[in-house]
Amino acid sequence: MKNLLAASALTLVLAACSPASTDAPATQNVVVANETVPLTPVDPGTPTPVTGETADANTLTLEGLGALKIGQPEPENSGWAVRGAQISEACTTVSSPDYPGVYAIVTDGAVRRISVGQRSDVKLIEGIGPGSTEAEVKAAFPGFRETPHKYVEGGKYLTAPNADSGDPAVRFELDADGKVTVMHVGTMPVLGYVEGCA
Repeated sequence: MKNLLAASALTLVLAACSPASTDAPATQNVVVANETVPLTPVDPGTPTPVTGETADANTLTLEGLGALKIGQPEPENSGWAVRGAQISEACTTVSSPDYPGVYAIVTDGAVRRISVGQRSDVKLIEGIGPGSTEAEVKAAFPGFRETPHKYVEGGKYLTAPNADSGDPAVRFELDADGKVTVMHVGTMPVLGYVEGCA
């Protein structure tokens, strides 16, 4: 213990006598129990991680959007709730005032699809979202299946090739000009619904 205290005191004295440097702080060593242990200084310019809301709150992933997760019930006390008339209790849509232009389809008590429309600034991590071009989608997601849109003449759907696997997948709706109007993340068959719960 005496050796440890002496070594610590010596380190502090030497540090106080060392000339100031404009470079990054030098690493010092301390002998503890006959082992040399480096002391790494803390850089005061290093930001401390902040908890809470992050930029990811507006990023749609295969897992979900913020607290709204594919395969789980809509989160309590989150703002996500049923609004407006519903076709049935077996399939409902939920939305949140925090995410204008976004809604989710819930069946069997779990979120099965999240849809992002043109009024939203939510994007995928690749930067693709409503307003993106067909070329941008195909560059980010080569190999997506192309099928004609059910209601928009000249429009189309671009769907991930793994969509039928049962895993969460991505689907885009494009207008006749080749722009994304809606993007969806979810599981089949709900991912393929063309009229909300149908």
